[in-house]
Amino acid sequence: MYNRNLVFIAACMGMLVFGIVMTTIGTLLPMLIPKFQIDKIEAGSMMSLLSIGILTGSLIFGPVVDRFGYKIILAVAAAMIVIGLEGIAFTGLFGILQGALFLIGVGGGILNGSTNALVADISESDKSARLSILGVFFGVGAIGIPFLLGLLLDYVSYETFMTATGAAILIPLIYFIRIGFPAPKQPQGFPVKEGIKLTGNLTLLMLGFILFFQSGMEITIGSWTTTFLMENLTVSESRAVFFFSFYWIGLTLARLALGVVLRKINAGTVLISSLLVAFTGIMIMINAGGLSLAVIALVLIGLGFAAVYPVILGYTGSLFAHLSGTAFSILFVIALIGGSLLPLITGIVAESFTLRLGFGVIPVSLTIIFLLFMLVKGKLTTG
Repeated sequence: MYNRNLVFIAACMGMLVFGIVMTTIGTLLPMLIPKFQIDKIEAGSMMSLLSIGILTGSLIFGPVVDRFGYKIILAVAAAMIVIGLEGIAFTGLFGILQGALFLIGVGGGILNGSTNALVADISESDKSARLSILGVFFGVGAIGIPFLLGLLLDYVSYETFMTATGAAILIPLIYFIRIGFPAPKQPQGFPVKEGIKLTGNLTLLMLGFILFFQSGMEITIGSWTTTFLMENLTVSESRAVFFFSFYWIGLTLARLALGVVLRKINAGTVLISSLLVAFTGIMIMINAGGLSLAVIALVLIGLGFAAVYPVILGYTGSLFAHLSGTAFSILFVIALIGGSLLPLITGIVAESFTLRLGFGVIPVSLTIIFLLFMLVKGKLTTG
């Protein structure tokens, strides 16, 4: 037996850790480069290892949780991240640094997928609403780490900060071990044929491609916004980073509000309205001639992006409840591919033309998401 509220807390802890993982490494990259005497190409390869790790974790978590349940894999993922963070803090060898980054990525990918699948499993008619609340904790981790680093790095070394962060993650690790979780869905053995069959399910693939474009847009905004503000609006680097935080604020506040809204309004209606808000925001951003408009645009984009993941994952959890972990694995792998490709396309267009034109991938992606959702809408149950 398990306590639904205690399990939801566990999922929120896991998502908080994933938010920390996704921002800590990028924030500390300028300090890792001189310590390990690496160039930008090697620095890029490090971040690629993190991404490959996340993709690996996203691929393996689903069949594992369907067969063995959540307790072991959540604890193992948290342990991987603790070992990886402590490895970065104490090593002076580039090879160990690379291994630590891959380990952190695998753990992060497992936590991201498993916590979303877990919340879908323990929720009934309020899957999308509870998934939205879960997403708030990613935002808390993503916003909190740069904020803490800004406050503390004048007083402590980044090695000390990483050591303390790794030690703090022992708290959710111990919590995962101590509480009960839902029983495995396939305790007698994973149904391989049925799992493989899911990879060809048209509805699941269409939902996956919605997240392909959504993930691509989110990472494009995260990767290129500060450059856009610096190049087009002559904003300094420190101010550009500060103003970009308004995107995260909009996203996090919207996820918090969606926890209530999605209990009262149809998830499909919320999704379509959100796409319109995001479309308005990116068109303002592309055409912004001043900083005030750009900040308003970033808030609108954050507000608009917030609903897509919880709504789509809510639908998926309802449609594929018998193999929700495997279904979520398929979705996240497709999404991560989009997260790699769209920022690259934006960079290619920006290099050949302008970054304003490069950001055109976002309104195009929003349009495609709308069309995919309208095609698949009739096959969806309440999320």
